[in-house]
Formats: sequence, structure tokens, C-alpha cells
Amino acid sequence: MKELVVISGKGGTGKTSFVASFAALSGNAVVTDCDVDAPDLHLVLGPVIEHREPFIGGKLARIDAATCTRCGECVELCRFDAVKVGEDGEGPLRLTFSIDPVGCEGCGVCAWFCPESAIAMKPAVRGEWYRSATRYGPMIHARLGAAASNSGRLVTVLREEARRVAEAAGKDLVIIDGSPGIGCPVIASVTGASLVLAVTEPSVSGEHDLLRVLGLARGFGIPSAVCVNRADVDVEIAARIEARAAEAGATVLPGVRFDRAVTDAQARERPVVELDGSGAAEDLRKVWGVLWGMLRK
Repeated sequence: MKELVVISGKGGTGKTSFVASFAALSGNAVVTDCDVDAPDLHLVLGPVIEHREPFIGGKLARIDAATCTRCGECVELCRFDAVKVGEDGEGPLRLTFSIDPVGCEGCGVCAWFCPESAIAMKPAVRGEWYRSATRYGPMIHARLGAAASNSGRLVTVLREEARRVAEAAGKDLVIIDGSPGIGCPVIASVTGASLVLAVTEPSVSGEHDLLRVLGLARGFGIPSAVCVNRADVDVEIAARIEARAAEAGATVLPGVRFDRAVTDAQARERPVVELDGSGAAEDLRKVWGVLWGMLRK
């Protein structure tokens, strides 16, 4: 089984559009949206959820009001200002102490030092992950809660499920839509992958951030390829990016031209390769042909 991970140095380069088209062109893949902080592949592929599970990531502090003596030591110890103090009634026990779930980092300091052991660390539900069906095959995706942490762990859960589904269904490829940048969810997306495709754009920021992504892939010893999306918008920068990508050891793929059909396809909730007469679709078919050849080696 092969794993193709599509990433980008920055947001907005078009990597999700690439993944949607690859899903349509592959015909025998499990697609996984590992851009868990801002997933949007479902907007194009229209998945129908068949199974869902809560994502448990880390722990949160919980205060037992019956045991708490209102000493306030937890307030002094918390570096994240997650312990909130209120008032309820009168008298020495009028104060109330609670944990802000958004502010709590799950470090456990308050529970460790509470003199009455009134604070416990409980598993935290950070979101949900799904196994769905699309017109191109299975899709594994998730929804991470607002301000929730452990995105890297959630990516690992999604990849493990994608491999399991692929093996059970006899699929020979997993296509992963990774996060932009070089943070934890990106590292969790690319580790152990067969091939990384970095999608960039012909801009100064696109060039700068692409080189960081290629350095990450190189550090993990993963073969990488580069494709400049909307390459005809600035052919001079596109050519410079391709030259620098080659110097960094990446395989340079044919560029994809700017095409308003991409936006039209997204509005119809379809990959652009489903539209007739699209120049971008023609280019993406060429890109996919090269990628599939690299994956089969």
C-alpha cells in the first residue's frame, strides 16, 4: 500500500483541489482529510457519514465542588488562567471554583498540588472523526473542536483508520490532504509516507514556505515532488521556484494553469477534472500521471 501526502507551505495554494481531483482520477484509493484544524475536502467530495467516534485527546482538570475548600491555591498555580472564581451566596464558602475548558492545557499541576485532592484529570473529548462514503470511495475525516489541542494525535488516528479501511477494501493507495505549514499535524501526516507532493504558488511567500516544507520532508527521508499551481500568473517566479525545488532534491512536476473552472467546480461541489474543457483539469491529469508513476516504482 502506498501513501501520497499533499501538503503546502502556506494556506490557499490549492492542495485540497488537487486532492479532490486525485481522488477522482485514482479510482482505487482511500482519501483522508488530515487538515484537521481547517478541513474542507468534504465540501467538494460530499461524504455521507457511515461511522463516527469521539476523539479523546489529552485530559482536562475537573474540580469536585463538594471536596473543594476554596483555598485558592489552584488559582495561584495555574499558568494559563484556566481556574475561574465566582461567587454564589454568602459566607466563607460563597466562592466557586471552576475550570475553563478552553484555557486548560491539561498539565495537571493544579491536581497534583491540591491539598484536598479535589481536582482530578479527566479524559477530554476534543472532537469527532468519521468514516464516510463518497462517489470515489471511502473517506476518513474529522472535526476538531474550537481551540482544541492534540491535532497531531488526531491526524495519527485518521491515518491508522485509513490504512485499516484500505486493507479491508483491497485499496492500494491512501491519498492524504495534509495541513499547511510545518507544525505537528504536518509532521504526523508525512511521517512514514511513500511520497510527499508540495503544492505552491508563484509568489514570494509561496517560494519561501515551500522550501521549509521540502526541508521537513528531506529531514524525514521522504521523496518529494513539487507542483506550482496557477503557474502562468507569474511565469518568472514559477520558473525560479521550480529551479530551487530541483536544487533541494525534489521532483518538479508540470505546472497547473490558472483556470476559473476550478472555482466553478467547487461551487458545484465537484473536482475540476469532472468538467469538460478545463485547462487546469488537463494539467492535473498530467500531474497525476507522473505521480502515479513515481508511486508505482
